[in-house]
Amino acid sequence: MKRDVFEYALLRVVPRVERGEQINAGVLVYSRAKSLVAARTHLDEARLLALDPDADVAGVRAALRAVEGVCCGGTEAGQAAGDDAGRRFRWLIAPRSTVVQPGPVHTGLTADPEAEADRLLELLVRSPTQTRR
Repeated sequence: MKRDVFEYALLRVVPRVERGEQINAGVLVYSRAKSLVAARTHLDEARLLALDPDADVAGVRAALRAVEGVCCGGTEAGQAAGDDAGRRFRWLIAPRSTVVQPGPVHTGLTADPEAEADRLLELLVRSPTQTRR
């Protein structure tokens, strides 16, 4: 089975930047060989509200949906819709000082980047006690 290099980054929610607290809420996966950029997200609302009881949960969910839209390249991606997968991934991982922020980029090898996105979501984002929804 041929395995190709892929890159990934976590999506973090930082409700109060001045405190530096964060929770993982998604993962971005990019495979140049497959020309694929994919996002998987899961917001643990209880954990977010434990960090900041006044957090804008609807706004965070909207930001995560926007990331998913950019990955799909649909009309909701705006100008990025016409970009190739690599450009969309690079745009998504660019540092920003918003509530939803990308983490550092990591690499690995996989035969199935879509399945890798699912695996990383389970491993790095969902807590061990959460069931798949």
